[in-house]
Amino acid sequence: MSNVNENMRTRSSRNRRRKPKRRHKRRIGCFGVIVIILLIAIAVAGFYAFSIYRNVEETTEVLYTERPAEQVAVREEVIDIKNEAQPFSVLLLGIDTGDMGRVDAGRSDVMMVATVNPTTNRTTITSIPRDSLTNIAGYGTEDKINHAYAFGGVAMSVNTVQELLGIPIDFTVSVNMQGFADIVDSVGGITIAPTDTFSQDSYQFYEGQATYMDGKMALAYSRNRYDTGGDYGRQARQRQLIDGILHAALNISTLWNYNDILASLQGNVQTDVTFEDMITIFNGYRGAINTIENFQLSGSGSMINGVYYEILDPSSLQNISAQLKNELEINH
Repeated sequence: MSNVNENMRTRSSRNRRRKPKRRHKRRIGCFGVIVIILLIAIAVAGFYAFSIYRNVEETTEVLYTERPAEQVAVREEVIDIKNEAQPFSVLLLGIDTGDMGRVDAGRSDVMMVATVNPTTNRTTITSIPRDSLTNIAGYGTEDKINHAYAFGGVAMSVNTVQELLGIPIDFTVSVNMQGFADIVDSVGGITIAPTDTFSQDSYQFYEGQATYMDGKMALAYSRNRYDTGGDYGRQARQRQLIDGILHAALNISTLWNYNDILASLQGNVQTDVTFEDMITIFNGYRGAINTIENFQLSGSGSMINGVYYEILDPSSLQNISAQLKNELEINH
């Protein structure tokens, strides 16, 4: 009987020793599954990120246009933002083609100069009235500044703005009117507070009331200039829209719409910013977009030989030029 009891105690002791081993094996199995799931998640995320990277690179190659040989280089050395964080400028041109069936070369009805300074973490956007009377560089005449694009494309627009403001233009971005609406839609629309109460193209806008706008509505908002401060009011609204698009594009939620954003750019945008420079700007200059200051080159209207021109105020021109030189850290 004692032997039986002894055998039972021995088996019971062995069973107790085996149980922890079985539990330990189960723990290892669960941990392994977790590791595998994490590795798969990381791989999927990495593939997704790589896919975005490749698609952006391919789209940029489509948008990229070589800098015209006729474009005058003001800087002694071409700026290289990849090697050193330097302030730079961009000429933004909104071309009146691509909308309402227009297919001609068009004119630059929107002209803005943006400066981006990574040291001060600040961006400025300066609007130039499209009817500004100025010398058209390389054309041998004075005319409305927006005619420079019709006469000589991006190069003549850049040369004219450089001569007018006394600063270098480092990069250019040209967007046609239809492209503007497509871009607004691709970032999921924008919400801004109108500066005035007015109606345009069957849309109603109310001063100070936050309003969600899709592409068509935003385009209508940017067009009105007859009863809301004239061309200066329109330029103020255009700066609002640019600001709204920039902030919407930087929102992480728009990452899921990146295919729509890329599609909206193709055929509507041309730029001399390379893909490598875009990556540099996104990584090293992104903070500067959080603080945007707006400037307005101003003057007064005048009829000359039956044609309306904006005669720029010399003091306004001088002040804006000095401010932009400070932003670009250029010695006067």
